[in-house]
Amino acid sequence: MPLVTGGAILSAARAGKYGVGAFNTNNLEFTQAILETAEKLRSPVILQISEGARKYAGTENLAHLIADMASRVTVPVAIHQDHGSSLEICKSAIAAGFTSVMIDASHDPFEENVRITKEVVEYAHAHGVTVEAELGRLGGIEEHVNVSAEDAFLTDPEEAARFIELTGVDYLAIAIGTSHGAYKGKGRPFIDHARIEKIAALTPIPLVMHGASGVPQWLTDRFKASGGEIGEAAGIHDDDLKRSTQYGIAKVNIDTDLRLAFTTAVREVLLKNPAEFDPRKILTPAKEMMKEISAHRMQVLGSAGQA
Repeated sequence: MPLVTGGAILSAARAGKYGVGAFNTNNLEFTQAILETAEKLRSPVILQISEGARKYAGTENLAHLIADMASRVTVPVAIHQDHGSSLEICKSAIAAGFTSVMIDASHDPFEENVRITKEVVEYAHAHGVTVEAELGRLGGIEEHVNVSAEDAFLTDPEEAARFIELTGVDYLAIAIGTSHGAYKGKGRPFIDHARIEKIAALTPIPLVMHGASGVPQWLTDRFKASGGEIGEAAGIHDDDLKRSTQYGIAKVNIDTDLRLAFTTAVREVLLKNPAEFDPRKILTPAKEMMKEISAHRMQVLGSAGQA
């Protein structure tokens, strides 16, 4: 089916009290794994492209690949610019066919964040594209996003309501205890559910959770067993994801889990058979493991069966 906007997918998710996985993709295998799983489970889905992925694969190459593959599935699909750093980045994404963009000016003072976000909203809406912004700052590292624990801060509910009113943004990423990357603290990371509820009570728009990968123990164990080094990685618990979708979180970003799955499967193939050099035999297990991860997240979030 034709691509839809992120807003169309996420408004339905918030109303239905389920979450939609926004999975980062970098190439053919990532895209196949995400879309084939979404089709099998009848789940709406968002495929995210970061600025780093655009540099790696080519903006048009990746956008056209997703759009073409999405045209042959029967579930709603949106293409989203993840962590757009400027109006120009968002404009180029829209020109390439993205149906959703994020402008991340969360590192700027509130007034400047409002000004930049409002510019992007006005341009995107004029082109039929919906917009995500961020208020508050998540810790951790993800490509060009690098925020220390000292610089991270949680989103103020009243400020979030004011930001939404001033900018007209369609969905808002909030800082509620998650962080980018594989290292989210020891044990079970703290999620400020009370803060999510307060923000959700003040606005009807969908809310977004960044840094939501689960980093499951079985996956890090297999990564280490195949020669990988990852340290004491920890992710977001399934119960926290389920709970958050009941009061406002509609878009849930997942990147680290797919990267870990891809790399673990490739390592295992080459460890078992060092003589292997057929990329099809190396990458097919990686795609299958990413399908397993994607399916679990869609089921946990409650999006399976919603399309």
